[in-house]
Amino acid sequence: MDKINALIGNKVSRRRFLSGVSAGVGVAAATSLATGCSSNNSNTSTTTPTTPSTAVTDVDILNFALNLEYLEAEFYLRAVTGSGLATADIGANPGAVTGGAKVTFGTDPVSVALEQYAVEIAADEQLHVQFLRAAITGAGGTPVDRPAIDFTDAFATLGTAANIGTSGTPFNPFADEKSFVVGSFVFEDVGVTAYNGAAPLIQNKNTVLAAAGSIVAVEAYHGGLIRTLLLQLGTPYTTYADSISAVRGTASASVSSGIGAEVALTAGSTATIVPADSTNSLAYARTPDEVLHIVYLNTNSGVTTKGGFFPSGMNGTITASAS
Repeated sequence: MDKINALIGNKVSRRRFLSGVSAGVGVAAATSLATGCSSNNSNTSTTTPTTPSTAVTDVDILNFALNLEYLEAEFYLRAVTGSGLATADIGANPGAVTGGAKVTFGTDPVSVALEQYAVEIAADEQLHVQFLRAAITGAGGTPVDRPAIDFTDAFATLGTAANIGTSGTPFNPFADEKSFVVGSFVFEDVGVTAYNGAAPLIQNKNTVLAAAGSIVAVEAYHGGLIRTLLLQLGTPYTTYADSISAVRGTASASVSSGIGAEVALTAGSTATIVPADSTNSLAYARTPDEVLHIVYLNTNSGVTTKGGFFPSGMNGTITASAS
């Protein structure tokens, strides 16, 4: 916590202010969100995998989102500080995190700016974890502990599937700043589509849906930034991003409601910075099933309960895909 706050203070002036007030604002906002949850949302989460359905509660959905925020927060915090979330933010019995290391950024203006972006995103994801944990507690539920997370084998597997890097060298997004940008692209679009897909399942449209909408807006800002950086980096990094999109599209298409292959990132394609449908320019949405197939790195149709970035599965109620 001290490391990230120090980086925030040194590199992003407006984050210096947020680091001093985030705890109070986060608790107050989460309390407001919690009071909007109906009484039937007070179920305590379990670690027993069950099939997602329209019967899930708002707390179940918030815990599903919390798993994803754990993943993003650990990725960015380790990249900018060398360590992850504080003990207070991961639950009483958290799973281990495998891999992840501080990225060495250069000293030229572009690299300095890139590090500032990374620091700001890390702070955002840390606050998302804290906010969701407080909201779930305030709603009478139990925030799930951080599940086991694997960055080493998961990125290596994804790198092979997407043909990233050189032969015989596993893809490691923590190896250098450009690899880090590619690694960031793995998560950002998934976060946006996951929140969009979960929105129709939320029962409390006034408070919980509004809060989810605020988070997805921030995730979309992150996604646009990462896509812009990739386009500036050019080949082979845009090619890597296209390959990652293809792998994600395959995973999404493996279930009945898949959106199919994602729009390519390279210049000259039908979309560059903004991944949206060609009819109304609306953001894509993924069901929890599709998101689970992606983060478990399982492109086969059928029930999947673990794998990829979550080697032991997610925690909570929404942990197994239906198809």
